[in-house]
Amino acid sequence: MASKQIAILGLSVFGSTLAETLENYGVEVLAIDIDPVCVERVADNVTRAVVADVTDKDQLLELGINDFDTAVVAISKKFEESVLATMILKEAGVENVLVEARTKRKKMILEKVGATRVINVEKEMAYKVSKSLLRRNIVDLVELDDEYSIVEIKAKASWVSRSLKDLDLRRRYGMNVIGISRESSNKMNMNFSADYVVSIDDHFVVAARTEDVEKWDNLTK
Repeated sequence: MASKQIAILGLSVFGSTLAETLENYGVEVLAIDIDPVCVERVADNVTRAVVADVTDKDQLLELGINDFDTAVVAISKKFEESVLATMILKEAGVENVLVEARTKRKKMILEKVGATRVINVEKEMAYKVSKSLLRRNIVDLVELDDEYSIVEIKAKASWVSRSLKDLDLRRRYGMNVIGISRESSNKMNMNFSADYVVSIDDHFVVAARTEDVEKWDNLTK
């Protein structure tokens, strides 16, 4: 099976960090920027890094941009270039085009010209940080889509010395336990039974509806 391929247009802090992170997860990344310094900064950490004008259709086509089904336009400080790049990507047949923008007006315009999703990095990060500050028993949360997440939670004190069967987390809270670890160990146990007895330093990795697990966490004392 071929690796997933994603093009990143614009190598600011957001674009370069995104490119390197995706590459670390096995994605083939084409990183593009008109600034040679930005390109050089990521060159050793991505599949391919190229100096090019992201508003020049011919240059993007020469790079094979039409072979990609996903691209990210990360040039929010230059709105006209974002719009042009988005239009070129859609005309080239790129199915999923994510674009960075900072205002509702810009979001609306970008969606009009074909952006699949418009993200406000600062706003979304502030939202996620605020949510993390409010968490009680949630250690980490990774959204799978708009509805479900993989979540690491701490064992509540009231769970200690009780079995998973007795707790029945799936029925009570909609949590499907897929892994168990201890704070004192980096090892993940994925071979456990319903008779597993909870310890005070247990962490559980669960799959659940994001809304359900956050509601559970808010009700946790």
